[in-house]
Amino acid sequence: MYPDPKRVRDNRVVLRFNDYEFDLITALANYQGEQPATLLRQIIFREAEQVLALGTTVETQSA
Repeated sequence: MYPDPKRVRDNRVVLRFNDYEFDLITALANYQGEQPATLLRQIIFREAEQVLALGTTVETQSA
């Protein structure tokens, strides 16, 4: 059915925010014209890429 079934996004993670955090996320999503879940997914993966890049840089400098 799909070329790569593992790429189907069917795994769920639940995050809980207080009212102030949720208002900030909602305002940013509205400003960007995105759904809050889409915005958070982009932010999470952007941060993950930075963390992985920092880990690679540190290992390279140590070697």
